[in-house]
Formats: sequence, structure tokens, C-alpha cells
Amino acid sequence: MRVLAALSVGHLINDLLQALLPALYPLLKQEFSLTFTEIGLITFTNQVTASVLQPLVGHYTDRRPQPFSLPVGMSLTLAGILLLAFATSFAWLLVAAALVGVGSSIFHPESSRLARLASGGRHGFAQSLFQTGGNFGSSLGPLLTVLVVLPRGQSSVAWFALVALAGIAVLWRVGHWHAAHRRRVTAAAAAVIPAAAGPISREARRALGLLLALVFSKYVYLVSLSSYFMFFLIDRFGMTMASAQWYLFAFLGAVAAGTFAGGPIGDRFGRKHVIWASILGVLPFTVALPYASLFWTGVLSVLIGLILASAFSAILVYAQELMPGRVGFVAGMFFGFAFGIAGLGAAALGKFADWYGISAVYHACAWLPAIGLLAWWLPDQPPRPRAAVPGVRA
Repeated sequence: MRVLAALSVGHLINDLLQALLPALYPLLKQEFSLTFTEIGLITFTNQVTASVLQPLVGHYTDRRPQPFSLPVGMSLTLAGILLLAFATSFAWLLVAAALVGVGSSIFHPESSRLARLASGGRHGFAQSLFQTGGNFGSSLGPLLTVLVVLPRGQSSVAWFALVALAGIAVLWRVGHWHAAHRRRVTAAAAAVIPAAAGPISREARRALGLLLALVFSKYVYLVSLSSYFMFFLIDRFGMTMASAQWYLFAFLGAVAAGTFAGGPIGDRFGRKHVIWASILGVLPFTVALPYASLFWTGVLSVLIGLILASAFSAILVYAQELMPGRVGFVAGMFFGFAFGIAGLGAAALGKFADWYGISAVYHACAWLPAIGLLAWWLPDQPPRPRAAVPGVRA
């Protein structure tokens, strides 16, 4: 539990620093006269750099664990935060976003793998606790932006370097734990590698494809809220920047709560049921959101965050059970795909908002959760890989 708690705190700090970027969008839009397309490009740069390396990092650390890769990733995030505080042009904003994204791409696969190793067999609970730390950190981004950055300006982002330094200290301790227990960790990993040595069955490949389609639905809709919800509130209801930040904080807090619930529920009742109910279950609320009053917009956004976020822990553990022994690779693949598709979605939605207006984004995205119907074709239990052929490596 101490290791899981430390990883969750590290994830909280990592994602808090990640969340500063979208929380600053209204300020940066005003300061640098940005278009929605340029805001989308900042998100695209951040999310794509956070996604491209993740499967590679996961694949490498599955075979050669790197106990101190986590503080290295946090150090890159620290550099990005300092650059964001003092950027003087749109180009430097892109570089800062890229550094923060690379730090995240190093952090997620290895920390997710360690969370599974420390789970004691409660894989859904461990992933939920780990991911809840990250989502809670994401929810703190808008709140701390209101309290710290908006009154003082862009340069005050530099104060968050202290948070990054605290994260480096926590993750350094985790690295020492990992190094001290390397032999036991290696033995535990070796125990499951033979099960993964055979080729992945057609049924398992089809299930992976369905899961990726569900992740596409979930993350494109989530990025529409995390990147553009404040602009929607300001445009439609005439809210101030600070007031809109509180609504974003409430939505992201609901995402954190939903993430924590999804894993244990999946452990108890089956991951397919959680995936099915989570993604398809938000459809009535996403369809209603563009037409709601201010009060109901807040209520609906919280319900959407709470329900939709419960899917990812279940999706990730389900995918890891499809490919046992490749925990880091699967985590990197799914986190990477999620971040990458969110970045592409943010860029496309920014261009869409420039063409048709910010409200049109939520009319267009309202039907994305209907993709949740694909969960019907997921097997109730993840299909296992075929047995390995002696002398053949997967």
C-alpha cells in the first residue's frame, strides 16, 4: 500500500502539472492572441509527445526495468513547466508543451507496471488508486490556476517547479524500493512471461481493437471538455474566466471520483459490465448538454465525468489480461493511444470551433458515446493467448 500510495501521489503531481496547460488556455489566448486552432495545436503537441514514446518505453521496461526512470520523467516535466512560465512566443509554448508531454510518456508505462506489481492481485483496485491520483491532480489544475496564476500572471507558473521537485523526491524513493526488490520483481515477471510467449489469438486481437475504439470515444469526448469547456461557458453564459475554472474543476473532480470507482467495481462484477455501462451510459447526458441551462450544464458535466471516467481502469486491466507478461507495453500502448487520439481530437475540434463556433463542438461530440455499443461484442472474460511453441519467441 505504501508503494501504491507513493505511485498515486506521483501520478497526482505529474497530472497536476500536465493540467496546468489547458487550465491556462484562456490566459494564454488573451496574452498571445491565439486562435482556437493554435490552442488545439498546443494540446496536440502535448498529447502526441505524451503518446508516441509510451509503447516504446513500456516495451523496453518490461524487459529491462529502469528503477529511476520515473524521477527522470518528472525532471523533464519540471523543465517544461519552467519554460511555460517564461515563454514569450507561441513557438516556445509548443516546446514547453512537448517537454511536459515527454515527461508524461516516460512516467505512465513504468508507474502503471509497478502499480500492478504492488497490487497483491487486486489489479483493478491498484490501477484505480493509481489513476485516481492522476485524475485528482488534473482536477486541481484549474483550481490552482484560479488561486495562484490568474492573480499574478503567467510567470507565477514557475512556483509549480516546487511541486515538481516534491514529485522527484517521492519517485526517487519508489526507485529505491524497485531497485531493492529487483530480484523479486524479476521473478514475478518471469512467472507470467511464458503465458505471453505464444502469439495473440484472433479473438484477443479483435478484443484489443474494440477496446481501442472505446478509448477513442472516451478520450475525444473528454478532451472536448478539458480543452474547450471554459470557452463554451464563457461564450454561452457570459461567465468570467475565474468562474469557468470552477466548473472545470468540478468536472475534473468527478473524473477522479469515477476513475477510483471503476477498478474495484470491475474486480467485483466484471470489467465488461463497467466498460459497457460507463461509455454508453453517458449518451443521454452528452446529448442534453448543449441545450441545458447553466445549472444543468454543471450537473450534466459532473455526471458525464463521473460515469465516463470509470471505464479506463477496467479497459486497461482487461487489455493487460489479454497480453499477460507485457504489462508495461500494454499500459504504454493504451495511455499512448489515449493521449495521442486526445491530441488529434483537440486539434481537429479547435479548427472546428474556429469554423462553426464553440457550441457546435458539443453538438458534434454528443454522439461519440454511442460507440460504446461496441462493448456488446467483447467476451465476458478476456481470451487468453495461445500456448507458446517451444523455441519460438512472440
